[in-house]
Amino acid sequence: MVVGTGALGAALLSHTTTAGNRLVDRILPAQRDALRLETALLDQETGVRGYLLADEPALLEPYERGLADESAAAQRLAAVLDGDDDVREDLAAVQEAARAWREQFAVPAIDSVANGTAAPSLQAGKERFDEVRRRIAAQQAHLDRIQADARTTFGEARSQRDHILLAIVVAFLLAGSALAALLHVGVLRPLALVRIASRRVADGAFEEEIPLRGPSDLQDLARAVEAMRHRTVAELKASRRNAERLDRIAVELDAQAVELRRSNAELEQFAYVASHDLQEPLRKVASFCQLLEKRYGDRLDERGVQYIGFAVDGAKRMQVLINDLLTFSRVGRVQDARETVAMNGPLDRALRNLGTAVEESGAEIARPERLPDVVGDPTLLTMLWQNLVGNAVKFRSPDRAPRVEVALVDGPGAEPGFHTFTVTDNGIGVPAEFAEKVFVIFQRLHGRESYGGTGIGLSLCKKIVEHAGGRIRIDTDYSDGTRIVFTLPVAGTDADADADTEAAAGTDADTDAAAPVPVLAPAPALEPTEGTVR
Repeated sequence: MVVGTGALGAALLSHTTTAGNRLVDRILPAQRDALRLETALLDQETGVRGYLLADEPALLEPYERGLADESAAAQRLAAVLDGDDDVREDLAAVQEAARAWREQFAVPAIDSVANGTAAPSLQAGKERFDEVRRRIAAQQAHLDRIQADARTTFGEARSQRDHILLAIVVAFLLAGSALAALLHVGVLRPLALVRIASRRVADGAFEEEIPLRGPSDLQDLARAVEAMRHRTVAELKASRRNAERLDRIAVELDAQAVELRRSNAELEQFAYVASHDLQEPLRKVASFCQLLEKRYGDRLDERGVQYIGFAVDGAKRMQVLINDLLTFSRVGRVQDARETVAMNGPLDRALRNLGTAVEESGAEIARPERLPDVVGDPTLLTMLWQNLVGNAVKFRSPDRAPRVEVALVDGPGAEPGFHTFTVTDNGIGVPAEFAEKVFVIFQRLHGRESYGGTGIGLSLCKKIVEHAGGRIRIDTDYSDGTRIVFTLPVAGTDADADADTEAAAGTDADTDAAAPVPVLAPAPALEPTEGTVR
């Protein structure tokens, strides 16, 4: 119906448009050009008559202009009504009459005035021009009839178009009404039954069955909904069983969480005791060995003094190792503040702590005037800078003064939400095959007699950076020393919000863990380690 009515409407519109275009684009311009042709011929007749009466050459201007206008109007009229033979015959008759008038009267009359001879008869000229007038009147009458016929055709086409379009609208309305009735009976009523049953199921009546009514497509839909109901009932039963099982697991997890908090509290107390009670015997060993050397040094030979030195050195190194291990274990537990930190502050404190080592080595420290804000713990960040810069000064090349450059390398390729920092030195460097090994605790690349330390420094740096949410690595492409690259969360981003949430959770956990166990004395402050190895 749509295709048929569309084709009919298009044909009607095309017919109406064609009739209107013929009237506007051909007939009316033809009438206008016929009037221009008549005006041009009248100008010619007026110019010749005035020239004959006054013998003034200037009075021939209308005649000459009329000739040009006649030619132009005739060409346009022939082009507009190219397919109408009757109008072309009328135009040919007018042109032939005008040519006869010019040849038999106008041209001889103009020549007679110029030559001083007798002019042709004015009466004969008038008769010839009256013939021109009759031809023009016949042409105009013919054009008027064509215009009247075109207007009638256009009006009939428009009226026919309006009637047929109205009939199409009525047909569409009737078809729409019939289709609406069919949809109501065959589709909407069965859908209403499915909808009512589905609402009952949604309200909790899971045993309500979905009726199968209507056409096959609706029955398929009802079967799908019924299958979904069966699946929902099965999933509901399974979820209830899962909920019961999860409740039991939650109870077990709560019990395990309580036990874990108690265990953490005990470990914290043990770490405090270890930091004091384990170091006390070491201090005694070192002190009494020094007393032995002081009191009985003159009685001991060189070998005995050397043995006492070994004992004192071992006790001191054990103290440093215990302090470093304690520091390593407390990262993320005791020192776990998550706040916005301006990186200038921790770097300034780290450089002040390393002032003596920097001065003695003659190291040059290059740093930006301002570093951005990050999320982390100020004390841990101070330890991070102190270990990285201290290692750069410590593992210097013997043939050149140490130079350490701290830089911010954020750019288009940086990781979103993180600042990227680098610490670059011109020291002895780290071979590429050991780039991962140096971050493992107690891993050393050099003997203790060459470079001192416990081998915890870079593992502590890795733990600090990863605890803050960043990453740390050695740039193996850099060959003029060592370049360590690490990232830290940008302050004021989603990472900052996550860090605040984790910090709050961690604070609650530490508080709960420490509550059941009495604290005998304040825990020692977490100090940055010095002299640790890469």
